[in-house]
Amino acid sequence: MLSPKIKRNISRIIPFGVIWLVLGWVNLFSQEAVLTAALDENSNQSAVIRMTREVFLFASIATIIVGLLVGTIEVVWLGKLFGKRSFLLKIGYKLVFYTIFLLLVILINYPIAVALESQISLFDPIVFDKLLDFLMNIEFASTMVSISFSLFISLFYSEISENIGHGVLMNFFIGKYHKPIEEKRIFLFSDMKSSTTIAEQLGHIKYFELLREYYSDFSDAIVRYSGEVYQYIGDEIVISWKYEDGIKSNNCINCFFAMKEDLRKRADWYTATFGVAPTFKAGLHVGEVTTGEIGALKKEIIFTGDVLNTTARIQGLCNKYKVEILVSEDLIKELRLGTVFRINPLGIFELKGKEENLELFTIQK
Repeated sequence: MLSPKIKRNISRIIPFGVIWLVLGWVNLFSQEAVLTAALDENSNQSAVIRMTREVFLFASIATIIVGLLVGTIEVVWLGKLFGKRSFLLKIGYKLVFYTIFLLLVILINYPIAVALESQISLFDPIVFDKLLDFLMNIEFASTMVSISFSLFISLFYSEISENIGHGVLMNFFIGKYHKPIEEKRIFLFSDMKSSTTIAEQLGHIKYFELLREYYSDFSDAIVRYSGEVYQYIGDEIVISWKYEDGIKSNNCINCFFAMKEDLRKRADWYTATFGVAPTFKAGLHVGEVTTGEIGALKKEIIFTGDVLNTTARIQGLCNKYKVEILVSEDLIKELRLGTVFRINPLGIFELKGKEENLELFTIQK
């Protein structure tokens, strides 16, 4: 069974294949239409590959494979390599890298297409001659422009997806929340301990750099346990799960402890770099929300409902009761924590702004 991280990567890679296939078809049919309508008698037609069923099938499969390959390189390796560069620098560096990479792809695929069209061996001298003609022909320049455009669009998609969140982008595309819907979700509100003191010690710029590393260290745990980042609010992060995803294998609780462990592993690095190792506290709750698109100048997918206010207030009690995690009774009842976790009831509390009292628990591992 595929892990949530692998599923997420696959869902991010597939759109690359779709983008390349659609733009590849547009280019193929455009070139074929131009060749069919008005061939330039003075041009070198020896470099031209005419469209046949075999060539079209090979071109489609090759385009999808190249798109998926670019997506895999982008998601698994190159995106992380240039992750901290500015938007324009990332696009620039990646365009150079992929242009060289795709030039090699052309040099491999073009001879195969020639052999398929002419029904000859791949090692026939005619294939090599036609490749040389192609490299000296306007067709080569046209192909490079087409590939560069496909590359730019797919990289632009990648950057937009990275900045607003892949799940959010897909929900916008399919219009899942165009009309508001009610759904049951789990929320985790996390807040850095002593953040005001840390900010005063470090200064604004250094504190911001710490925050960037701090949030980055949470990413793997959130993805591994099927969470979705809803908001970053200063030093607070709000994580959300669809009810089934959060309950499954105690993902919402495991996520908290994985986040905590990932920070602990880098404590020495934080201390050496910033003079302090950040820690955090969290509150978790479950309930019904209304989810939908909102905004005129800037659209967002937002959640509304009492569960968000309640979760925030639960998290606010962590300092008072000197615990790192507080979980509502409503959520505890839904979980199957077994013997891995130790549940400690803290009593029934009156939350500010709430008419009903709520029993809270802390969990240890």
